[in-house]
Amino acid sequence: MSPRRNRPRGGGRSARRDGEADGRYGMEHTDEWRGEEWVVRQISGQSAAKHYRCPGCDQEIPPGVPHVVAWQRDGRVDDRRHWHRACWNARDRRSARLQRSRQAPRY
Repeated sequence: MSPRRNRPRGGGRSARRDGEADGRYGMEHTDEWRGEEWVVRQISGQSAAKHYRCPGCDQEIPPGVPHVVAWQRDGRVDDRRHWHRACWNARDRRSARLQRSRQAPRY
């Protein structure tokens, strides 16, 4: 008896449509949100070297944690925001009324 094959035949690569993000780090894709186009880039944990504040949950993203960087297509470089992946995926379900504690930094 031969061993069971766990991988799909055909080279293991799935077919994807043009313009569809494949989830690779550093690759940009556009996403529609609130009637505007956003450029979204996946950042790996190795290339995340600074502390960031996620606008979705208002929690800190420490260095070494993979996350998402998103900005408006026609926005400036200063308008980029670093999000947790789960927060970016749940951005429509989150409320905009986040309250910080008194000692929380404002960035």
